[in-house]
Amino acid sequence: MYICCESQTQKATKNKPFNIDTMGNQKLYKGSLQTIILKLLAQNDKMYGYEITQKVKELTKGELKITEGALYPALHKLEAEGLLDVEVAKVGNRLRKYYKLTENGTKETANRISEMQEFLSTMQQLVNPKFSLE
Repeated sequence: MYICCESQTQKATKNKPFNIDTMGNQKLYKGSLQTIILKLLAQNDKMYGYEITQKVKELTKGELKITEGALYPALHKLEAEGLLDVEVAKVGNRLRKYYKLTENGTKETANRISEMQEFLSTMQQLVNPKFSLE
């Protein structure tokens, strides 16, 4: 089974059957991966892959771990869509790929963040109508 993101609950239950909540969270995170990447790049100018995974882990206090198997296909897709540029720099004895937003990527990030906020607001109204994010 392909796991894109791993929550603390999933870590604790590795080698055990996944429960419905765990699988549901995984799918929710997976659908948000590109938006997460775009948002981080908008805030940090340029980042390399491992740096992105660590920043997500830090911001979510370890709740969300993005695997390389999920991150790099998402980065390549965003690059193919013209939303990211890649810069290669030599660091020590190795080459490191830095990803940064293109002009179109900056515009698309704003669109996707807006869509995500609308989605979260709608979901909040459905799940807990008395509480609002606004």
